[in-house]
This record gives sequence, structure tokens and C-alpha cells, in this order.
Amino acid sequence: MSDSAVTSVIPLKGLRGMIANNMRRSLDEAAQLTHHAECELEALLTYKQRLQEEGTKVSVEDLLADCVVRALVNHPGLNGRIEGNEVRHYRDVHLCFAIALPGNKLVAPAVFSANELTLIERAGARKSVLERAKEDGLSVSEMTGGTFTLSNLGRSRVRFFTPIINLPQLAILGIGETYSRPVENSAGQWEARRFMGLSLTFDHRAVDGGPAAEFLSDLCEVIERAGD
Repeated sequence: MSDSAVTSVIPLKGLRGMIANNMRRSLDEAAQLTHHAECELEALLTYKQRLQEEGTKVSVEDLLADCVVRALVNHPGLNGRIEGNEVRHYRDVHLCFAIALPGNKLVAPAVFSANELTLIERAGARKSVLERAKEDGLSVSEMTGGTFTLSNLGRSRVRFFTPIINLPQLAILGIGETYSRPVENSAGQWEARRFMGLSLTFDHRAVDGGPAAEFLSDLCEVIERAGD
């Protein structure tokens, strides 16, 4: 094919090269499997509206992160890393947020000890790492010290996907679009309710399918009880 058909050339070096190498290494090393689920969002969105009316403004991602932290505390087998020949589980949840940056760049900095923070504190910490990521101001520990990652495609039309594990972590949760579908209520009437697709990729070397399914199911229940 003639080079005249090429519209751009992006060398796989620098940060883009590091991302490419990490993604390839993740697929080479980890025994990756993905579970998919959908959860109803009405309670969480109602909770978000109530908080806003009370003067507390947080995003859907902040509320989902809160639910993830709560679920991970009860399922510590998903919160950890494989280092050498050891699977290490952690008491604290060092929660990473995958962030797409201009120039086809992707980073996933960690909010450390996210389980020790309030909803507002965690939202502020997430905003801080996002701002510093845009300014190349992240520390090495923030870039490498996480124990679980969130990858959010909720603003797209992607409902389910297969996120790649952020090695050496054990799992990553993909957040898909919010959509409506009819549901029959207790009175036998049909009504539209909002749902979200969730995709959990985990390393089968360290996490079996049953415990991963239990975590994802419990996470859905936490989301569906948000604000209780």
C-alpha cells in the first residue's frame, strides 16, 4: 500500500509506548476472564439528586466509587496485587481511576486508602488526581501503587466491554452506559427504569469465577440500595 494513504504516524514510544507495553504484558501474563452484569440505577440517581438538593454535588462516578469501596471491603479477595509468586491482599483500598488524556494517552492514578475517606473527601481526591494527571504532576506511587481500578465509559454507548487488568492488580471494573428499559412493578404495571452495564475483568490465577461473581452481584446490590 502506498504511503500516500497514511493519514498519521504515531510512534509507540514515550507514554504511548509504555501504555502499549503494559497492555500487551497484561494479556501475556494474566489469565483474564470477564463477568458482565447490569444493575438498576434509580436508587443511586435519586440519592445523587437528594445530595445535590442538600448542597453536596458529586458525580455518578463518585457514587459508584463509593459503592465499589464498600463492596471491596466485604470481598478483600478482589483487592490486591500479584507480586512475584505471591498474591497479596490489602486492608486498604487504593482505588485507581483510568483517565484518558489528550494525545492518545491513558493513565490510572490511585486514590490511596479510599476506604478511609468520606464520599466528599474521595470525590475531592479523585478530582485532584485528574487535574494533576492533565498537568503531568502525578507521583510514581500514584501511578503504580493501586489495588483495584475503575474504567468508566459511561458517557459512550458502550454497554459492556472487556477492560484489561492494570497489572499487577487482580481486577478492574468497567462501567458502561446508562440506559432505560421497561420493568414490571409489583402492581403488574410496566414502567421505565434506568440501568447500567458493569464488566469485571479478573485474574484467574488469583481469583476464581465464583468469588468474582459474588463480588459483582454484591456490588450491584450495594448500588441498588444507595442512599439507604
